[in-house]
Amino acid sequence: MNLLSLAMASPQGGAGGGQQNPMFMVGWLVLMGGIFYFMMIRPQQRQAKARRALLDGVKSGDRVIFSGGMLGIVTNVKDKILVVKIADNVKVEVIRSAVSQVLGKDEEPAAEEKK
Repeated sequence: MNLLSLAMASPQGGAGGGQQNPMFMVGWLVLMGGIFYFMMIRPQQRQAKARRALLDGVKSGDRVIFSGGMLGIVTNVKDKILVVKIADNVKVEVIRSAVSQVLGKDEEPAAEEKK
């Protein structure tokens, strides 16, 4: 017998000798699904829950930073809209979901790190 025919021959035990137990494959799928859930889905759900709590907790008098970088003080809270004072005698209506951070009374915005 030459080397090529030995390499192409089926393993000992017949044609189906290389099959694994189906429960082994199911176990691997469950394990991979669990890892995927704990590494990807669960942290994302936590972030979404924290974001909802942040947006639901906005009230009149809070200093907020918006996703565009604008800073203001909330003067009126409606269902999905906030009325924000951004300067003397200047009030704007902003969608609640545009809030990226709520600051304390004397808290300054955090400076971003340069990369």
